[in-house]
Amino acid sequence: MRYQPTRRSYDLFDGMFDDLFNAPFISTNTAMRTDIHENENGYTLDIELPGYKKEDVMIDLEDGYLNISAKHETSDEERDAKGNVVRNERYFGSCSRSFYVGNKITEEDIRAKFDNGILEISIPKETKKIETKKTISIE
Repeated sequence: MRYQPTRRSYDLFDGMFDDLFNAPFISTNTAMRTDIHENENGYTLDIELPGYKKEDVMIDLEDGYLNISAKHETSDEERDAKGNVVRNERYFGSCSRSFYVGNKITEEDIRAKFDNGILEISIPKETKKIETKKTISIE
C-alpha cells in the first residue's frame, strides 16, 4: 500500500502563517470585557473601555439590539533639539459589541454612564406596554 498525502495531512500548518503574521494586530484591549448583573428592576452591563473617552463611545438601539461601539485615535511625536522628527507613532482602533434587549425596550428606558474607563448601562426588565389605537377604515 502506497502512502497518499491528503489535505488533512497539511492541516497542522494551514493556520501557522496566518497566526504568525496577524499576531501583532490582535489586541486584547479592544475586547470590551463585559459583566452583566441582574437585579430586581433589570440588568446592568459594566463594559471595560480602558483608554477611551466618553466622546469616543457611541450607543444605539436598533431592531431590539443594543449596539455599543468605540473608536480611539492617538498620535505621539518626538522631535530632537533641531526640530527634526525622531519618533512618530500613531494608533487607530475600534471595537463594538451588540446585545439583544428585546423589541419592547426604547431609547428612553436605557440609562448609560461613563466613568474612569467603565461604561455602565442600565436596562429595565419590562417596560410599559404602549397601547396605540388605530382606526380601521371600512370599504
